[in-house]
Amino acid sequence: MSRESDAACLVWEVQLYEPFSRVWISKGYGRATTDADPAEFCRAVLAGHLARGPVRCGETFRAVVRTGNGENLTVTADEFPARSWTVDPALCQMLPTYLRDALT
Repeated sequence: MSRESDAACLVWEVQLYEPFSRVWISKGYGRATTDADPAEFCRAVLAGHLARGPVRCGETFRAVVRTGNGENLTVTADEFPARSWTVDPALCQMLPTYLRDALT
């Protein structure tokens, strides 16, 4: 794998905070090769996960993206730009089917 393709590889994970044990539990993960902005991709992953069903009272989710060049990025639901924010359709096509379907 070349350096350019390494940098374009994003590994993502959606995590749920468990307050009693104070740990983040993985609720979904995957990878994509894209030149999309990692922050936008991270928001899209979290939006898709949250759209799959209602969040119970007190649940806290976050999405973590690791880029091929070693950068880590974390996004929480309260960091979405605005209530009217939507996922770019081209970016949506890079998501797994279950997240893509939840966003439509």
